[in-house]
Amino acid sequence: MQGASRRALATARQALGAQIGSGSDADALGDELLAIAKVLGSSASLRRALTDPSTEAAGRINLAGRVFGGKVSDAAEHVLRACVGHRWSDERDLGLGLERLGVEAILTGAERAGRIDDVEDELFRFERIIAGDRDLEDALTDRRRDSADKADLVGKLLKGKAAPETIRLARLAAGGTRERSVERELQSYVAIAAALRDRLVATVTSAVELTESERNRLGESLSRIYERPVHLNTVVDRSIVGGLRVQVGDEVIDGTIATRLEDARRVMAG
Repeated sequence: MQGASRRALATARQALGAQIGSGSDADALGDELLAIAKVLGSSASLRRALTDPSTEAAGRINLAGRVFGGKVSDAAEHVLRACVGHRWSDERDLGLGLERLGVEAILTGAERAGRIDDVEDELFRFERIIAGDRDLEDALTDRRRDSADKADLVGKLLKGKAAPETIRLARLAAGGTRERSVERELQSYVAIAAALRDRLVATVTSAVELTESERNRLGESLSRIYERPVHLNTVVDRSIVGGLRVQVGDEVIDGTIATRLEDARRVMAG
């Protein structure tokens, strides 16, 4: 998102926090915001009207009220008004922003229920399962299957095996209409969960399972480097032979033996 959209999202996030803080059900509010985002995703004319910079903010807010008033809760309408009352860099950013706020609300509900750690880990593990299962990945990227069918497939796979918030977000990732893969969507939800608690996520790949002591030492070291708490998600990949590969956001620290051997081969090949 560009600057104007980021500022609009920040203001709307404050409105969301105020509604949840005043007693609104975070889960229900999240579902409503996602539903509004879905409507905007299917109507380019409505998106344009609600983000038209030539229309006064009051006009856009009134339009949002006419379209969604009585169909969503007062809390959801309040957050929507906060969104359309500000300028967005791109009309599509309004829907993306509302979707982001919906995800944040659901994760906030998980945090209040004491399940946020489980949800974060389950989302990461499910992303790794998809990445390692070609048949499942093909099923979730098959353009011949509609979004509802993909969401139902994910729901059936996770039923009874994951927290309710995990299932809802996994269904959202599978049933979305954006170009990003299900894996990328799940990764973004993990990052949002970490951001809610002002911490970073590090994906650590090793040839063997790390011990709890090794995880603790690595987590402490990364926290000192980044000056923020760091949550570790670990992946075992025996093909790296030894060493570690650590990814924090777009930054990668690759100290694996496989990489060193490949570097040596390149040098020898000239």
